[in-house]
Amino acid sequence: MHIKFYISFLLLLAIELLGAQPNIIYINADDLGVMDVGFQNSKFRTPHINRLAAKGLVFNNAYAPASNCAPSRACVHSGQWAPRHGVYTVGSSYRGKAQYRKIIPIQNQKLLPSSVHTMAEALRAGGYRTIHLGKYHIGEDPLKDGFEVNIGGDFTGGPKGGGYFSPWETGSMTTWSDTVPADTHRIDVYTQEAQRFIQAHANEPMFIHFSPYLVHGPITAVPKYVEHYYGSGLNAAYASMVEKLDAAIGLLLQALEDNGLADNTLVVFCSDNGGIAAVNPQTPWRAGKGSYYEGGIREPLVMYWPNTIAPGECTELVNSLDFYPTFMDVAGLPIKENLDGVSLLPLMIGSGSWDSVPQFWHFPVYLQAYNGAKDQARDALFRTRPGSALRKDQWKLHEYFEDGAVELYDLSNDPGEQHNLVDLLPVKAAELKGVLEDWRQIVGAPVPTKLNPNYDSQAEANELAKFGLQ
Repeated sequence: MHIKFYISFLLLLAIELLGAQPNIIYINADDLGVMDVGFQNSKFRTPHINRLAAKGLVFNNAYAPASNCAPSRACVHSGQWAPRHGVYTVGSSYRGKAQYRKIIPIQNQKLLPSSVHTMAEALRAGGYRTIHLGKYHIGEDPLKDGFEVNIGGDFTGGPKGGGYFSPWETGSMTTWSDTVPADTHRIDVYTQEAQRFIQAHANEPMFIHFSPYLVHGPITAVPKYVEHYYGSGLNAAYASMVEKLDAAIGLLLQALEDNGLADNTLVVFCSDNGGIAAVNPQTPWRAGKGSYYEGGIREPLVMYWPNTIAPGECTELVNSLDFYPTFMDVAGLPIKENLDGVSLLPLMIGSGSWDSVPQFWHFPVYLQAYNGAKDQARDALFRTRPGSALRKDQWKLHEYFEDGAVELYDLSNDPGEQHNLVDLLPVKAAELKGVLEDWRQIVGAPVPTKLNPNYDSQAEANELAKFGLQ
């Protein structure tokens, strides 16, 4: 028997003997970059996240399955790569000006198909009480996807209907506008409801999806914290949002302690994609949200489970796509779905062998620029043009569908993806391109090839010239 499965079997046996499935709290921050937390950048005050990092397992090569919100979340909750479910981006595939798009992108699926058996559905069927709090973004109603309680979740991608502070005039938070004081931050509602849920179900296994919109835009200062960051070199309003998120996490951890649940709870802290480079640079990583350079897909990931996960760091390549099979393994439940992710349990408990897993991304659509050349993208007009990417060992390969261009980087020596080695290492580039092509065939990834009749090469060249580019 392979040792990984043996370990899972032992955990399942232990759960059966103890009669207590562990609780799972999945804290899914929004647009929080890997360099936007205190244990990576001490300018940010995040004592509770730092505590998780100090006492838990920090994954130093953790990736999101996509570089923006909806596709990443769709992958996590389905356990499948984007080509399986068709959610590639937020909204339309046709983002950016038509005259700059050389090819016609693949049609985007805006919602996770109802045929997908989600992570929450699987855990609920296995005896877990389930609650969603905050941003959902992959369906109209989380209650249809396995959650028995929904606090504020719908298809909305940002904190609409009044922003972060009450009163909320439209959307899923209007229910609380008449019951909380004016200027209540929406994360306070999510936190209070999570605390109530923990107390009410302290004797039952729980899956809590805590997904506050923080730190998604609009960048909105939190008065209690913002003054500390004046003159810090950080965007003060943004940093205050990060600290507000951290404070909420502290309250969740305290609720576990107060109810005697800390030792039987796996806490997973992560983001849905990279941070926005224009708000806080992700140096040494290139670019940010919306890009498939490292800054757009690296995410902070910490797993904390007292007396089960030893404190430390893990350098293996992992992906939040792996959470679905991992949570099922932790719960001692059989995996009945065809999942692309792999259980991280062997890494979590530090036992057994581990086969390095390549990471793949497929983005057959367009995503317009945020801030021109400041986005650090391939060009100043789009954060990402249609293409695929692969990370295998220290190597990173990008392939672009408009012109067939390939970029190859050695991240061990060039974390900022500045030196394209494709001409120096053509054999390695061809090898990795073959791996990427094989993966696309396995998952049925569509590659756009049809030319866009509205494309204007001269107009594109003129616009790029404004940025000193060609």
